[in-house]
Amino acid sequence: MTKPKLTYFDMPVSRGEECRLALHVAGVEFEDERLDRAGWMARKPNTPYGSVPTLELPGGVVLAHSNAILVYIGRRWDLHPKDDLEAARHEAMLCHVEDLRAQAGPVIRIQGDAEKKAARAQLVETTLPAWATQTEKNLTGSPFFGGEKLNVVDLKLYMAVKWFAGGNVDHVPANVFARFEKLNKLYETVRDDARIKAWYAR
Repeated sequence: MTKPKLTYFDMPVSRGEECRLALHVAGVEFEDERLDRAGWMARKPNTPYGSVPTLELPGGVVLAHSNAILVYIGRRWDLHPKDDLEAARHEAMLCHVEDLRAQAGPVIRIQGDAEKKAARAQLVETTLPAWATQTEKNLTGSPFFGGEKLNVVDLKLYMAVKWFAGGNVDHVPANVFARFEKLNKLYETVRDDARIKAWYAR
């Protein structure tokens, strides 16, 4: 094995996609392994924590959990602060995105129409604005979280906003984050980065 292998579902979403983007932005050549359901069920028992993404490194070490993978990529390829305090601040925001996923994920998976509509209305009215308000409070840099340089935390925030900004979640308007100017600026700046455009133009 001569290059890292990132393993995730065959979807351009969530935790796996932000790790793919981080490797791409870092200029790292990597194997992009994409699993279907059958492939995942066969692989699951052999993953460190029964989850993906995983990042297998030359030498056989396998990292798991998106935040750990992102911080490793960031430290290794200069996409994460070197200052300990600033790094901790970035890592807190990584956790804040995972908090959103923990709250929103179960709502997104609801199947019944009436229950789904009611739960997503509460998501729009309370959960998403509260999360975005806390995010904005901690966005002290511009246009990115830490200032003028893109870091892995910006990719994770980008994917969190993209989850809803595409208008693909029923009963959640695509402009749900529209009034959060700093968060939108970060999202748009990442979206318009030439490296991000190149990834999606492949």
